[in-house]
Amino acid sequence: MRDILSIGEMVIDFLPGSEPGSYLRKAGGAPANIIIATSRMGLSSAFCGKLGDDDFGHFLADTLKENGVEICVPDFTDKAITTMAFVTLSESGERSFTFARKPGADMFLTTQDVDGADINGTTIVHAGSCSLSQPPASDATIYGMKLAHEAGKLVSFDVNYRNLMWNDDKAAASRAVLSVLPYVDLLKISDEEVDIIGGEQAIPAIMKENNISVLVETLGSKGSRWYYDGLTETEPSIPSECVDTCGAGDAFWGAFLATLVNNGVKTAADLSADVIRKAARTGSISGALCVRKKGAIESLPTLKDIKEFESNE
Repeated sequence: MRDILSIGEMVIDFLPGSEPGSYLRKAGGAPANIIIATSRMGLSSAFCGKLGDDDFGHFLADTLKENGVEICVPDFTDKAITTMAFVTLSESGERSFTFARKPGADMFLTTQDVDGADINGTTIVHAGSCSLSQPPASDATIYGMKLAHEAGKLVSFDVNYRNLMWNDDKAAASRAVLSVLPYVDLLKISDEEVDIIGGEQAIPAIMKENNISVLVETLGSKGSRWYYDGLTETEPSIPSECVDTCGAGDAFWGAFLATLVNNGVKTAADLSADVIRKAARTGSISGALCVRKKGAIESLPTLKDIKEFESNE
């Protein structure tokens, strides 16, 4: 059995280093970062997405392989080059994004690619909302989520909104996200993007209507808040010396999912408040460690890093 499979949605980012104008490479996009983070937590991980036949696509492929991640779509595509974004950090600390190329190579993901990823041999299937922005990736992602849901697998979904991917159409992004929620067990969303599902007030009804087991809302520098079986708890962030940027949310969710698997969770029926509480705590530590190291791919923490932090706290 494979522990986790991530489908589609990938953007290679150049993220700010410690000084304005300096950049660090990040593996790119929540699913790619999460799948690397989970492999560093000791899980067997696989990525199902197209990669561009360019320097950045090969960089991502090498990064995945170096971390023990299986690539389910091994062939590069020359139909598109891998999307990349430049992120500039100003003297005042404000960030500005410049997207250089589109569409991302993963937008060419097909249902046939997903069929080859062996969803039945996986515990958790993860996807992100940017993959829903255009076909054939949108069809492939929905297809994979539906297959996983029908097979009784845990389905994890990360709500992301990028203007570029949606052509500034937030309403379309909302419709797409709402359409796949019936297939989702574990939903991650940030407080900045919660309006995609109707705002804070809609969370209880959204969970009940779609039978979502756990919803985790990341709160930036304030930590996270999770909802499960009528419970609402906030997990404060671990104090960090630098701003909350650079993949902390991806590190959080990777550690969150890894903690579930490492505690024997295979289906929604295996979930409990105690294991979710532990996952949120581990995720918070993981996110903080990533932030302290400025979020480069090399900074996604390992299970050893997290245990060392806890033992020294």
